[in-house]
Amino acid sequence: MDRTTDGWASGLLGVIIFSGSLPATRVAVADFSPLFLTSARAVIAGLLGAGLLLLLRQARPARRDLGALAVVALGVVVGFPLLTALALQHITAAHSIVFIGLLPLATAIFGVLRAGERPKPVFWLFSGLGAATVAGFALAGSGGGTLTGDLLMVAAVLLCGLGYAEGAALSRRLGGWQVISWALLLSLPVMAMIALLSLPDAWAGIGQGAWLGLGYVSVFSMLIGFVFWYRGLALGGIAGVGQLQLLQPFFGLALAGLLLHEPVAWTMIAATGLVVLCVAGARRFA
Repeated sequence: MDRTTDGWASGLLGVIIFSGSLPATRVAVADFSPLFLTSARAVIAGLLGAGLLLLLRQARPARRDLGALAVVALGVVVGFPLLTALALQHITAAHSIVFIGLLPLATAIFGVLRAGERPKPVFWLFSGLGAATVAGFALAGSGGGTLTGDLLMVAAVLLCGLGYAEGAALSRRLGGWQVISWALLLSLPVMAMIALLSLPDAWAGIGQGAWLGLGYVSVFSMLIGFVFWYRGLALGGIAGVGQLQLLQPFFGLALAGLLLHEPVAWTMIAATGLVVLCVAGARRFA
């Protein structure tokens, strides 16, 4: 398997893992506050990441890398989790997931601005068509949206795209799992303090689903998914592999319907087929 194919395979596995993030968050915010959920998931993942760094005796990042790690932390450790958790108090998981379809375009743009990538012009046609397909699918049938929730999701997507592109560029020097682990460790003191200040008033009323949701977003969404995702972006290209995120809404919608029994529009299958074609086209011209 060549580096590009390996990158796309790794990126797809990361997308599949990330697809459970918003349904898991939706379940968790039923009993946890968005602030506690965001900080607690970062603390749990940060401790796991610190353990890996220590166990495998990884060298500290250079001083020149600290700024980029801070951007990664702002985008994917703090910004995206917090803003999506806040959004999910106003909108359904099924509705929120469709905004993830805008992530590939945001990631590609930041890949150009921050990593110097130069996709072919036809790439932008497929990327824009894929984003328009997901947006049209959202407007046509998902429902469950509010202005506040939608604006929070747009802000989350922009921060996440920046964090993805910055982390992918840095992964070429440090490695994928090292980047997310160092970013988590960098944010650990602040997130631990926030977690302590936002502890639930009572633990007895927190349901099993909320605990499972917290566990998923802490271990899989915040750490394991990034191991594959940053590796995929670094090997296969930020703009190209980033288009795999177009599939994430449909993986996530299926999970939302299966696990949360939320309504899923029948047009999902048709839209998924078109999105797959867009991903294939973007891969060809990235």
